[in-house]
Formats: sequence, C-alpha cells, structure tokens
Amino acid sequence: SSGINAEYGVWGKRIVFTSSFSLLFVCVHCLPVMSLSVSKALARIDKTFVLRRNFFGSISLTGNKVTSLSQPSLAQHHHPTPRLNLQYYIGVLYIRTTATPTNNKSNAPPKQQNNKNPMSKKGEVEIKPTLGRPGNNLKMGIVGMPNVGKSSLFNILCKMSIPAENFPFCTIDPNVSRCPVPDERYDWLCKVHKPASEVPAFLHITDIAGLVKGASTGAGLGNNFLSHIQAVDGVFHMIRAFDDTDVVHVEETVDPIRDLDIIHAELILKDIEWVTRAHEAFNKVLRGKAKDKAAQEHDACLTKALELLNAGKHIRFNDWTGKEIEILNELRLLTAKPAIYLVNLSSDDFIRKKNKWLAKIKGWVDEHGGGPIIPLSVAFEKQLLDLPTDADRLNFEKEKGAPSVIPKIAKTGYHHLQLIHFFTAGSDEVRCWTIQKNTKAPQAAGVIHTDFENGFIMAETIAFDDYKECNASEVAAKAAGKFRMEGKGYVVQDGDFMNFKFNAGAGLRGGKKKKKKKECEYKNVYLP
Repeated sequence: SSGINAEYGVWGKRIVFTSSFSLLFVCVHCLPVMSLSVSKALARIDKTFVLRRNFFGSISLTGNKVTSLSQPSLAQHHHPTPRLNLQYYIGVLYIRTTATPTNNKSNAPPKQQNNKNPMSKKGEVEIKPTLGRPGNNLKMGIVGMPNVGKSSLFNILCKMSIPAENFPFCTIDPNVSRCPVPDERYDWLCKVHKPASEVPAFLHITDIAGLVKGASTGAGLGNNFLSHIQAVDGVFHMIRAFDDTDVVHVEETVDPIRDLDIIHAELILKDIEWVTRAHEAFNKVLRGKAKDKAAQEHDACLTKALELLNAGKHIRFNDWTGKEIEILNELRLLTAKPAIYLVNLSSDDFIRKKNKWLAKIKGWVDEHGGGPIIPLSVAFEKQLLDLPTDADRLNFEKEKGAPSVIPKIAKTGYHHLQLIHFFTAGSDEVRCWTIQKNTKAPQAAGVIHTDFENGFIMAETIAFDDYKECNASEVAAKAAGKFRMEGKGYVVQDGDFMNFKFNAGAGLRGGKKKKKKKECEYKNVYLP
C-alpha cells in the first residue's frame, strides 16, 4: 500500500503512520506500548521485540487510507474486532501489514507479502569480505619508477609544494596529504543550504619514492619503499609515456612496457617472500601436531597464494572465499591492493589525445588482469593550476579542447577503495561522511560519533535524487512518503541523506551513574 501518511494525538503523545512498498512503519515517540485493533488489515510483529505495557484502541483502514483511530477506556477488556499487540524496541515499532482492497467483497484475509523486516537478521544478505583493510580512512599510494611525475602529481592533487626535482630518489620519506573528492550532489546541497561549514569527502594520498629493478632484494632502498606501499590500501601506478631529454630516466630510455614489467615483477617477488615466510612460520608452529580443519584451510590458502604468485599473477585477480580473504588480509600483500594506471603524456599528446604507447599499455594491462587506465599530462595540469582564477582555467580548457582529469583521478581512486559517502545537510553544515560499501546503518552512525552506534535506534533516510526532487525540504519529502525509516540491517547507499535516532544513555559505562534514557535525534549538528 502507499499514500498512508497520518498523524494522531493520543493522550498528548505523537503517533506517526507512514507507508512505503507495502510496509507500514509505526513510530511511537514514547515508551508505553499500545495494543491497537486493526480491521481490514493483516499484520505481523517481529518476535524479538519485548512487550512492556498494554493499552487498547483501534485503527480503521479503507483501501490505502487510515480513516480513524479510537482509544477506548483502559477498563475495556474485550474489543469487537481482533486486537493486535504492538511491541516496541527502544521506542520504535516496526509492523508488516497489507491493507484489504476496498473492492474486495471476500472476508478472506489477503496473502502476506514476502517482505523482509529491516530489523530481522534472517532477512539480511550475507556480505562477503573484500581484500584489504576495512575502514573509512583508507589511503592511495602513488607508485612507479623514479622521475615519472609522481611527486608533481601529488602536488597538483593535494595543492602541495613538496620537492619534485629532476634526479632519482628526490623523495625518500613518503609524503602524506589529502585531496577533496568532487561531487556534484555535494555542490548542489551547499548551493541550496548555504551552510556556515562545508566539509566534502576526502581521499588520502601518499607519495612513495620510485622503485627500481631489484627493489625486492634491497636495490635503491627498495625494502623501505616496498614497506611504504604495504602501508597504503590502493595504488596509483604512474607510467611515463613522454620523451624529454631534460628529464632523466633510470633505465636511460623511455619504455612504459618495460617499466610495467619491472614494477609488476618486484611486487610479486616481495609477496612471494612474505607468503613463504608466513607459510614456514605456520608449519613450524604445527610441527608434529595434527592439523584441525581451520589449520588445513590456512595451510591450503597460503599454498594456493604461493602457486598464484609463482605463476606471475596478482593476488587480487583470483576468486577467494571469505575465510581465505581473512587470512590474506593479515599479510597485507602488495599484489592484493587495487591498482589504477595513470599514463603521464606530454602536453601536446594529451591535447590531441594520441600517443604511440597507449595501445600497448592497454594491451599489457588487459593481459595482466585489467584495471582502470587514465591518460593525463602533469605538464598540462601544472599549467592549468598556475592560472589565477577558475574562469581563466575554464577558458584555458576550452581553448585547448582538453579538460582536466584531476577530478576523475580523485573520484576513481576514492571509489576504487570501495568508499562511498552519505550526506547530512542544513544551515549549520553540509557534510559528506565517508564509509565503505556495504556498511550498515549503525556502523555508519558510528562514523559521526561512537555513541550513535552504541545506542542506535533507527535511521531516517532518503535517496539524494528524491531529496532533490523535494527541493531539499524534509517536510515535503515526508509528505510525499519519500523518507524511509530503516533499522539495524539497512545497508547505507552512496548519496543517502541520513538522520539518526539513538539512545543517549547507551554510551555510559562503568562507574558513571546512568541517567534516565532519552531518545535523541542527530539532525545536521556538527560534532567536533
């Protein structure tokens, strides 16, 4: 049913009835739980809820509309229509219901629809773990041979001015910064709300020193540089495809395919070393002991990883089970990290969109598992960045017929780490909150504050497109039935507009005196 949206005052309390996709959610903003009578409707309550107190009343539904709500005396113990005991979970009721059509003359109840309760664990879809470190503070590292433009790109992305000189190993210690992730939705929210504070999503980036042939055995301080790659969560693989006699190359000639082979081989050799060491240590601990099922799976996983690496393949391109992924994540292997290939062209080649190496690089990447390829020109981007105003930059792009790819690089890196964000917006602040894909509502609330996760009650959410359609008005969105009330099992989607309700007393621990529990609502409030 749809279109149900009514508010009734009962004893000074507010009861809200809303409906979406044949689900009727009843939210009672008070602790007493009512026992309501429902006619011409079929409802079922989740068995996990706890019944505390009972009252008596009735709801009448005609087709898709709530026509009346009555509240008889407490002394009335019998009701002429079937009574439904509603139960609450920290002040929130979730009811599954299907209304009887007005033109249905049969007294037989309608069939229940097979909808999943958002608060029920049985209805949740099991989410397979992914390779890599879980979290929302993940980093991309810029990797490549010396003198291919890594530090220059880092400066352009992060608006920094670290040394980027024309000699190998200008960078020794990694440089760490962050760059904003462009989002048209965020820009629209800032334009509409005109907030005092604007906080976009950010991508954390690390500039890593150049790798050379033999880095896995220590050449060119390679062991230190490889450990820097191990500390990041994804890789921007920078490839030089421009000729410039003023910029030296450690291999003396420009050959992107050779450079790709060198980096590819060094990463695999280091992973083989780490997996072999882990495998030997594992077998040493279990020497002379019988292996249980878990030990056998661990041993088989490491053996499988070694076979894959010895075949010249990266860990990330194999199909792993959930348990195998958990084992591999402990090793933080270099070839398990997602990679984006950045091809650094000359300014002229970038503008005319032609280069003799592009087709060969595309063929190499496809042959070695595939991945995003983004051609760019650091020289072109530096010219663009040096212009004084945004209008000058826009005119420069139109004149050259080549737009900047820096926004594309930032967005691709952000999403390649499986990162998304939800919005909170108002006159005080518009903010993007970064989370990983498949994050559920309580954990998303915990990104704002841990108390929100500990005392999570529910989330009010609306998709960005629906929010924009309602002209950024929560009142209009609720009147149109666009706002949804979601429970603990809800997986937050990219671009969701979120309000959270939580139990303020849930964060109290230990010797602190617990205060009376109170339901609070996060609504566009900035927490430092």
